[in-house]
Amino acid sequence: MQFIDTHTHIYSEEFANDRHQIIHKAFDNSVYRMLLPNIDEQSIEPMHELCDAFPENIFPMMGLHPTSVGEGYEHTLSNMKPLLDSRKYIAIGEIGIDLYWDKTFAKEQKDALMQQFGWAIEYQLPVVIHSRDSLKEILACIDEFNNPELHGVFHCFTGSDSDAKEIISRGFLLGLGGVLTFKNSGLADQIKDIGMEHLILETDSPYLTPAPHRGKRNESSYISLIAQKLAHTKGISIEEVAEITTNNANKLFKI
Repeated sequence: MQFIDTHTHIYSEEFANDRHQIIHKAFDNSVYRMLLPNIDEQSIEPMHELCDAFPENIFPMMGLHPTSVGEGYEHTLSNMKPLLDSRKYIAIGEIGIDLYWDKTFAKEQKDALMQQFGWAIEYQLPVVIHSRDSLKEILACIDEFNNPELHGVFHCFTGSDSDAKEIISRGFLLGLGGVLTFKNSGLADQIKDIGMEHLILETDSPYLTPAPHRGKRNESSYISLIAQKLAHTKGISIEEVAEITTNNANKLFKI
C-alpha cells in the first residue's frame, strides 16, 4: 500500500526543527511521495533544497500563490517563469484566487492566474488551483481561457456535489484533505457519489490537520487518516483507496 501526498508545504518554517524526521515518518507510514507547491519567491530555495535531498520522493511545482499577489506581482512572475527552463517541475502551482482574506488585489490575482494558465500550456503541465471563496471566479477564468489542454486539480476541495461536478466537467480532479475527516464539514456526503477516478489525496500540511489531531501541526503521515475516511465513505478498502488515488496522482503529474 502506497500513498502520495499531492500537496504539502513541508519546506516551511513549521518543520524547521524536525523536517527530515517528519519525512521519514511519512515513508514509514506508506507515504512514498510528497509534492510541493510553491508560494512566493522566498519559498523557492527551501523547496528546491528539499527536492534535491530526496530526488526520488519529493517533487516541486512552480507558481505564485494568490495571497502572495500584490504590488509588484508582475516582476515576481517574470522572475519565476525562467525557472521553468532550469529544472523539472511537475505542475504550475499553487495558483488561483483567494477572496477570503482580502479582495484588494482581486483583479491582479485573476491576471496572475491567467498568465500562469499560459505557462501550464506552454510547458504542458497540470495546474494546482487554490480556490477560497472564489470557485465561481476561477471557473469563469477557465472558461475564458478556453483551452482544452488546461487540466489539473482543485486542491483542498470543500464544496458541494454540484461544485464537484462543475470542476470535473472541465477536466479537473478534486484534492481531498483533512476537512473530509471533520465531524461537521459535510464533505463526505458531498463527494459520496463522485467517482474515485476524480480524486487524489493531500494534507496541505502544516495546515488543515485531520481528526483526531485537529489543532496540531499537520504532516504527510496523516494521509492514512484521510484515506480511511474516504474508504468508509465509499464502502471500499483503504488498500483500494491507496491504489486508485496513487494511480490518479501519478497519471496527473506524470511522475
